[in-house]
Amino acid sequence: MKVLVVFYSTYGHVHKMAEAVAEGVKQVAGAEVDIRRVPETLPPAVLEKMGAVDAQKTFSHIAECTVDELAKADAVIFGTPTRFGNMCGQMRQFLDATGQLWANGSLVGKVGSVFTCSATQHGGQESTLLTFHVTLLHHGFVVVGLPYAFQGQMRVDEITGGSPYGASTIAGGDGSRTPSENELEGARFQGKHVAEIATKLSA
Repeated sequence: MKVLVVFYSTYGHVHKMAEAVAEGVKQVAGAEVDIRRVPETLPPAVLEKMGAVDAQKTFSHIAECTVDELAKADAVIFGTPTRFGNMCGQMRQFLDATGQLWANGSLVGKVGSVFTCSATQHGGQESTLLTFHVTLLHHGFVVVGLPYAFQGQMRVDEITGGSPYGASTIAGGDGSRTPSENELEGARFQGKHVAEIATKLSA
């Protein structure tokens, strides 16, 4: 049973969450996981001005995803930063190239899930996850979130991401906050949960 983790990350926060998701998948017997990144659409000069070049070097070794890889997986877990309450443009462009998969019904019945990151605590994480689900539903994915069985999302003793729609992290206005252990644990839980459901569906 194969799980594909597909992400876009500007400053590395979503990449760290993707690694945690993959760790969760590996906890399920018989589950294999690959991590891929979607192609960058911004020119190097713009990334340089954004201060993102050094951060992106840390995951530049990860291969770019092709749309054909989606069809070969039993489950796909997508990770995207929030952009004004929605997925980032890089992820949107990647998904907009999946029209042939839609026409062929290639993704119908596969498990789909999403995790995200925003700069602030109320920066549109839930709307990003929910609006991403719309694309998954058009493709016929069986959408899976982060159930309250992961009780870390109910914590009030610290600022934390996470909702029933998916794992998430908060980067801070200047990007200096890295994913907390609770947020990473939510990502691991989601990865394991998706892999367990995909295993049952593929039995």
